[in-house]
Order: sequence, then structure tokens, then C-alpha cells
Amino acid sequence: MSTALTNQLGIARSPRTPGPRILETMKDSMRLRAGCEMTLLAPSAAPLIAMLRPRSGEAQFIVSELYDFEPVVRAVEYVDVFGNLCQRLVVPPGGLRIRTEVVVDVDAAIAVGRGVPATPPEALPSEVLQFLLPSRYCPSDTFNQTATDVVAASAPGYDQAEAVCAWIREHIQYRYGVSDGSTSATDTLRDGAGVCRDFSHVGISMCRALSIPARMVVGYLHRLDPMDLHAWFEAFVDGRWYTFDATQAEAKGGRIAVAYGRDAADVALITQLAPLKTQDMKVWVAEAERGVERRGTGRGRTAVTPLATRNQCAAGRCAPLVARSQC
Repeated sequence: MSTALTNQLGIARSPRTPGPRILETMKDSMRLRAGCEMTLLAPSAAPLIAMLRPRSGEAQFIVSELYDFEPVVRAVEYVDVFGNLCQRLVVPPGGLRIRTEVVVDVDAAIAVGRGVPATPPEALPSEVLQFLLPSRYCPSDTFNQTATDVVAASAPGYDQAEAVCAWIREHIQYRYGVSDGSTSATDTLRDGAGVCRDFSHVGISMCRALSIPARMVVGYLHRLDPMDLHAWFEAFVDGRWYTFDATQAEAKGGRIAVAYGRDAADVALITQLAPLKTQDMKVWVAEAERGVERRGTGRGRTAVTPLATRNQCAAGRCAPLVARSQC
């Protein structure tokens, strides 16, 4: 893997040149077992791209994982421009059940950097620059005045991103049914309501308007209630990525990142390339016992060798984050 991609993902550096987080012990980590199961219905053969496999990084390490298709189908995997693992497959006429489960060691608490200064744009790594630019759902070039007003006297850097999160929690109501797959950060500001996807888009847009690189993350959050897949964002400050989640009153660890991207357009769990319907979907996250590893057996079930982090929200409540249609 190239140095640029390694840095972009926040993946651990070579043991010969360890970064500061590699030198930390695992005393503050926890082991989680998380997964999702979905049933997809198709009137005819339907190609799709799935992003359902997380990778190991500085904040998580994949212990074991399972990827199960019923009926058995052939899947081909590739790595996209953001380092996400993507699976190409074709849903047979009638439908397909997909079940994934992963055991991961994660940080029990997220890093907090109050007072940490911003990284000047000229000092940003080249691969981070793309997260300063406007994107489909995050028109940050229209957020300059709003973002400036929101952060007020906050010091440039981490404190500004934290002020953005606090403003979103105070001024945008968390409510289902307000947004859909076409809702942008501008729409969310107008409506004054949305779900985790929308909160993240607003946070990303404001951070970029303040010259703070920001990217979207989708994955699992331990003890999320009601349980679902979840979206949050990360901001690049003082040479590293920090986690921000405007839906949570307090910063929580226990996160499994499945995919990274500029906004929701880059991190859909399922991108359908032909007519397809999600019949049902369920998600689970629970603490797992260390030393116990579950492997797949039987027809249609595969135990996947861990690679080394990476997705949108789940069906029903956060459907705009699960499926994206290109048909």
C-alpha cells in the first residue's frame, strides 16, 4: 500500500517508524462483535457494489470476520480511491441474503484535542486536500458566513470543529422522515432537522468552509439506541484525524468504521446498478469475549482473512445511507 493511501486512511505506519498511537497499549480498548444482515429482492439479475467490510487502522484492528451469501454468488473485491473495500456481485433473480459479522478491537474512548491548532492549508498532506473541497452533499463554498458566525471566538482548529458540533446539536432536530437520498447540507439547514447522515453533512460543510479538512465515516457504534448503522465525521487537525459526532451529547468510543468518503455519495453500503429492493435489514453490536473467535463454515459462508478501516446508515430509519441507485 502506498504511503499516501496509508496516511489517508490513518492506517498504522511501518514498525520501523512507529507513529505515536502504535506505541500505546491496548488497555483502553474494547472488543466488539458487530454485523448486519439484509435481504435484497430483484426481479431480474441485478449487479451491485457493496461496502460491508471494515479494515484495520490506528483506532481498530480486525480480529476476524464473516461474509455470507444465500444463495452462493461470486464476489470480486477491489479498493476504491478512499481505501474502502468494495465488493462487486450480481443478485440473482428472486433475491439474495447477505450477512456480515466482524470481531474488532477498538478504542473504548475517542481522542479529544481541545486547544489543538489547525493545520495550515499549505502544510496539509496532498491526499488530505480533497477533503477541503465542496462535494455533492456538502456545498462548503456556500457555508463561509454561517460557519464563521457559528465558531465565533473559538480558536482555529479542534475547538472550531467542536463548536460546530455543539451548534448542530442545539439548532438541528434529530428526526426521521425529513430527509432522503437527495438531501444536502443546505437542505438540512433549511429544514432544521435530519438524521446522522444530515448532521454529518452540515458538520463537514462548516469545517471545510473554515479550511479544516473533513470527511464522512459510516460504521457501527456500540450502545447506539435504537441500534442501526451510523454516520459521523472526522476533521483533520494538527496532523491527524479526530472524530466528531453531532448526534451525541458526549464523545463516545466503541466505533467500528466501515467506510470513508467526501460525503454520503461515497459511502453507501449498497450501490445498485439495476432495480433492487431492500426487504429487511438488521444490525447488531455487542461486546465480545477476548480469546473467542468465530469462523464461518458451511455452504455460502466464508471466513475472510483480515486486511487492515472503512460506510452510510441502515435501512428503515436511515435508508438514504444504505442504498444508492445508479439505475
